Amino acid sequence: MALRCGIDLVEIERLERLDPQIRQRFLRRVFTMQELDDAQDDLTVLAGRFAAKEAVAKALGCGIGPISWQDIEVQRGPEGQPLLHLRGRAAERAAALNLREWSISITHTRNLAMAMVVAQGPLDASPSQAGA
Repeated sequence: MALRCGIDLVEIERLERLDPQIRQRFLRRVFTMQELDDAQDDLTVLAGRFAAKEAVAKALGCGIGPISWQDIEVQRGPEGQPLLHLRGRAAERAAALNLREWSISITHTRNLAMAMVVAQGPLDASPSQAGA
C-alpha cells in the first residue's frame, strides 16, 4: 500500500493583515469560485482551505509550483465535512503516485488553521518500481 501524508498550519492573521486589494487578487488566484462561494468571505474558513491545499501539495511531494492552487479544491460535503477534489496536474501527479483515496481534516482556533491529509493507493508492481 502506498501511503503519503501532508500537514500545514496557517496563521489566520496573515490573511487579515493583507491590504484589501491585494487580498482579493490573492484569493482569486488561490481559491476556486466554488471555494470562495462556500467560504462567504470567512477568512477562518479560507485559511483552513489554504492549509489543506499546502498539505495536499506536500503529500504529492512537490509543493505549489509544479501544481497550481486551483488544481486542488476543497469542498464542503453534505455533513459539512471537507471533501478533496484534484484536477489538472495535481490529479496527474496523484495518479502517477498511485494515490487513489484521500482523507482530509481541517481544524481552527481563534488564531490558527491547520489541515492534514492522508492519501493511499496500491503499490505499483511494475518492473521500474520492483526494487524501490
